[in-house]
Amino acid sequence: MLSGCILGSERPELAVDIPPAYRNAGPKPYAALPTYEWWRGFRSRELTAMIDEAQQANLDIAAAVGRILQADAQARLAGAALLPSLDLDADATRTRSSRTMGPGGSPSGGRGPSERVSYRASLAASFEIDFWGKNRAALRAAEENAVAFRFDREVVHLSTTAGVANGYFQVLAAQDRLRVARGNEASATRILNLIKQRLEAGTASELDTAQQESVVATQRAAIPPLEQQLRQNIHALAVLLGRPPEFFGLRGGSMNQIAIPRITPGLPSDVLAQRPDIRAAEASLASANADVESARAAFFPTISLTGQGGYQSAALRTLFRPESLFYNVAAGLTQPIFDGGRLLADLDLQRGRQEELLQLYRKVIVQSFADVENALVAVQQTARRERLQRDVVSASRKAFDISESRLREGTIDLVTLLNTQQSLFQAEDALAQARLAHLLAIVSLYQALGGSWIADLPAVSPAVIRTAG
Repeated sequence: MLSGCILGSERPELAVDIPPAYRNAGPKPYAALPTYEWWRGFRSRELTAMIDEAQQANLDIAAAVGRILQADAQARLAGAALLPSLDLDADATRTRSSRTMGPGGSPSGGRGPSERVSYRASLAASFEIDFWGKNRAALRAAEENAVAFRFDREVVHLSTTAGVANGYFQVLAAQDRLRVARGNEASATRILNLIKQRLEAGTASELDTAQQESVVATQRAAIPPLEQQLRQNIHALAVLLGRPPEFFGLRGGSMNQIAIPRITPGLPSDVLAQRPDIRAAEASLASANADVESARAAFFPTISLTGQGGYQSAALRTLFRPESLFYNVAAGLTQPIFDGGRLLADLDLQRGRQEELLQLYRKVIVQSFADVENALVAVQQTARRERLQRDVVSASRKAFDISESRLREGTIDLVTLLNTQQSLFQAEDALAQARLAHLLAIVSLYQALGGSWIADLPAVSPAVIRTAG
């Protein structure tokens, strides 16, 4: 009863207001929630195969698993203090006493040196009574810490999956932009040949030829940076898959072959149970709460029981006889009186860590709502940008075709032709970048929502967070 009155619960109140809905979400928040393997919604077999491989071979995920093993071992170490310890001791000793020598080297006594043999076998046990709950609190802290590491592993898993998807889309974008750049180079070269024909016919000038040659050179200069970007993105993907870049290759293709999945975000309160970083922060805070309780309990007396029993004899044949039995039992109480402020400093340290994790927990919750809102806005606006940019490309392509046709007829000035070329080349490259931005925004929305949604995930503990609104 005393321990319950003195220690109590030190869990802080977490009054975090949860918005009733996302500002930028649609009217049906549960219409298309993320599936377990959400990346299959892009309908790319190559992407799916790479993500499956990364989940098995990624080195960051493997390191996260190693941290889980360490945390589990720490929990077992903390739990050992709640159990008695038992040690077996067995020894055999032979002793020989020296013979004191007198003056002149003669023995001082009439007896020679004596020898004694002793045999001993015993069991020693000790147990600390956890009357104040110090060891139980330490065990809870270690267990919650292990839970936090498991959610940290899910954070790494989600980041790796999103990284593979983003890297693959960047490879496709580089391939698309390379095709656009090479096509633009071919178009500019075709126009240059037409201008040279007009120059030979006397209907074009050297200035016209030089200007078009500059356009061709500009398009050729745009190709090497895109090739460099393509190779570097492939190398980054190889690292995510745990492979040396020399042993990795992919087919790729075009972003136009990637399907755009439909996704709805649910409600803000759902994210608290779905995002692994929030769950990891919750477990870390619970661990800190238990550490504070353990630090407070250290101020109270430590009660321990010790005992030892066994057999001791001068002859091995009589070692296990009843008359060779011995034992001792003791109980001890240790009350800290003066330790230079160590216990108080440790309590303040744990309270400070608790306060830090409390604020970080609140921050990750608020940040999660901002992440989803930002991702929703990005998905909507990048989709709109891509749609409008396609209209720009269509109009620019039409203007370029008309300009090329009139150039063949000799009824267009070169300034208009140069303008239509530049407009088309820039519009096509901008469309590839807009498509990439749209795909990356979708991946960011999946990541902001916590990746795969599982219906039976446990809800966030009501004792840890109180919703309002």
